Amino acid sequence: MIEISDSLRTLFSAQIEERDGSYVVDVPASEIEHDALAADETYRVAILASESSTGQKTQQEQHHSAAQETPPTSDGPPVDEGEVRDVTIETTGDQGDGIAKVERGYVVIVPGGQPGDEPTVEIDQVQENVAFASIVEHDSRAL
Repeated sequence: MIEISDSLRTLFSAQIEERDGSYVVDVPASEIEHDALAADETYRVAILASESSTGQKTQQEQHHSAAQETPPTSDGPPVDEGEVRDVTIETTGDQGDGIAKVERGYVVIVPGGQPGDEPTVEIDQVQENVAFASIVEHDSRAL
């Protein structure tokens, strides 16, 4: 599991382009509009290689990747039904279910999750302001 700092402000894909002897990464306007970043501020940037940079994508992967390169609308939920991801349970809700938060503070309800757990979950149902997920792999530290 990758450790992601709580100071992570945003995550997006972009190409590095050469412009007038410099190399530039364009930041989507939505990152500024939704206060993830502010213009004229300095940020630390991590660059991760994508499969496309290795040149070993299959035709199906290229088609799937091209469909995902359309920037997501920031108005919709940041998760999709069937998506599998690692989350951290922050608290429990009134019904005793675990509550995790992902991008933009979006809430994911995880039955059986306890504060401090870091399970791998599958998103079962997505609504505008909340998603419901089931644990597919428990936090190995909890065993």
